[in-house]
Order: sequence, then structure tokens, then C-alpha cells
Amino acid sequence: MPDIDESAAVAAFVAGDEPAAVAAGDELAAVAAATAGDESAFATLVRRHERELHVHCYRMLGSFEEAEDVVQETFLRAWDKRGTFEGGSGFRAWLYRIATNACLDALRRRSRRPVTSSSPSEVPWLQPYPDRLLNEIAPREEEPDAVAVDRETIELAFLAAVQLLPPRQRAVLILRDVLGWSAGESAEALDLTVASANSALQRARATMREQLPRRRLDWSTSEPSAEERDLLLRFIDAHERADIAASIALMREDIRVTMPPHPFLYDGIEAVSGLVANAFGPAVEGEWRLVPTSANRQPTAASYLLAPGDSCYRAFKLDVLRVEGDKVAEITTFDATLFPSFGLPATLPLS
Repeated sequence: MPDIDESAAVAAFVAGDEPAAVAAGDELAAVAAATAGDESAFATLVRRHERELHVHCYRMLGSFEEAEDVVQETFLRAWDKRGTFEGGSGFRAWLYRIATNACLDALRRRSRRPVTSSSPSEVPWLQPYPDRLLNEIAPREEEPDAVAVDRETIELAFLAAVQLLPPRQRAVLILRDVLGWSAGESAEALDLTVASANSALQRARATMREQLPRRRLDWSTSEPSAEERDLLLRFIDAHERADIAASIALMREDIRVTMPPHPFLYDGIEAVSGLVANAFGPAVEGEWRLVPTSANRQPTAASYLLAPGDSCYRAFKLDVLRVEGDKVAEITTFDATLFPSFGLPATLPLS
């Protein structure tokens, strides 16, 4: 992985730069060829829909890596069942149906303890999703019906709350409230009656209302704002200077910190102050360097640690921030596993 240009990364982050979209091409022709058995046409469709299906599976499963596996399973199933597609413009919906049922099968296969609250501390499989990849499926001129990935349906609070739902309730909620499918379409995809699908949706919505933060409707539904990016840069500056007071000053009194897959939960400024003091205290050897990025439409800091005597800074963690007003309301900390997916190198040079 090449070294990252930190100054360029900061400038792009502050400006809110996004990559250009890729043209969609002639999907109907590719669908016709693929369903007739053209492997090259099928590969073209796979590339076109892979990212949005990955995001869909990620919402269902809460794990970036597990979603990758299920998307591959989805395409294998789609190829095997290509003769069942009736043609026309419904190829995307057909893939979503296969992907949703592949997720339900994965949830049945994987034994996990029940989640009892929407805290990420109780969802050890939760992983962040890089915004650089979310931006690949923004609606474009050639695909006006593509689903926008708004913050309210991809933020970590939403993902953690979704994990509370039984699998079919989860699927109905995502199909109806995220993808905008009708009751009939959702019921058909899940082999349910319309009445059963509507009942599952009502129960799912009630659970989500109970679990999501009360101020959630006041949050932005787009990528991090200029104010949030500025707050992140101040968070980074305080972290790199190991300034305990400056770090705490950026936080709300009801700040919460979690660290999936670990069950740690720090609630309130007093508990988090102790955590910050330990992180910056004399017991921690080394120096920090942080790079701004974003995950789940939330400002995020990628941290690198220079250990005593080492020759470079090494990838250490990701801090995903939830901001309310001008303060940090929540920090969800992940390890460095997904740095490559964020386009981040494993090391930074000393200079």
C-alpha cells in the first residue's frame, strides 16, 4: 500500500471532495445477455451492482466482512438461477431478493447471543463502512432510481439498533423504509403474506423508535458537514498533542464511548475523562499521528502509533464520531482491520 499524502487528505476532507461516478451503461442489453448465459455480461452486471448489494447486506448483518461473503454467495445463486429471471427492468430487484434471502440464511447459520440494547458494546461483529465506498452508489444521471445512502440509514446507531430485530423484521424494515419497496413487493421477496409483512414492519418500527437516540431527527442526513469536519480536525489536533483538557472540552456531558468487538462501555464525561487520561498518560509509550476520513456518513479519525524505537507510525484504530451541535456525543472505536478498505496505508513515514 503506498504512503498517504496527509496534507492532501486533510485538504480533500475539509473540502468534502467525492470521487466521480462511473457511467451505468446499457443494463437491459447486459441483462438479456447474462440471462442467456453470457458470463462476460454477467460479470459486467456484478460489477455494476456489487457495491449497493454489499451495502444492503451490511445493513442486514452489521459486518463489512461478512457482507462481502454474502454478496459473493448472492452472485453465485443469481448465476445458478439466471433462468428464473423473467426479463425486463427488474434485474436489480431480483438481485436484492436473492441477497436478502442469502442474508437470512447467513443469520440462521451463525449463532450469536441476542442483543439487548442498541449499544455497539453489545454488537461485537459491528464494523464501520468507508464513505469512499458508499459514494460509489450515489444516484447518478444514468440511474435516477438508485438509492441514496443517507446518514439516517447507515450511521452506526442505526446499524446497532437494527441488530436488535429478528431477521425477518430486519429484512422488512430495510426493504420498506430504506429501499422504498411496497408492502406487496416486500412480502413476495420474503415469501410472506402482505398482512404478515405489515405486522413485522410495525413491530420493527416500534423497536427502532425506542432504541435510536432521541435527537436523531436533528442530525444531518448527508456526508459530514463543514462544522463536523472542523470538529474532527480539532479532535485530531488534541489527540496528537496528547492534550487531555482539549480533548474533553470537545465532548458532551453525556458522551459515550464503545469499542467493538470488546464489551467496554464508557458512559458520561467522568468515565470518558478517565479513559482519555489513561490513553494520554505516562503508561502509554509512543506518539500519535491521525488522518481524517469518514465512515457511515460520520467524521472519523484514523490513528497511527509510533512506538519507541520504531521506524514508522503503524495503523492502530479508527474513531467514528457522532456529533450533536458542536460537541462529540459518541465515539465508536474499531481496530485497524479495515484500513485497506478506507484506502489507508498500514504505515506512515516519520517525516
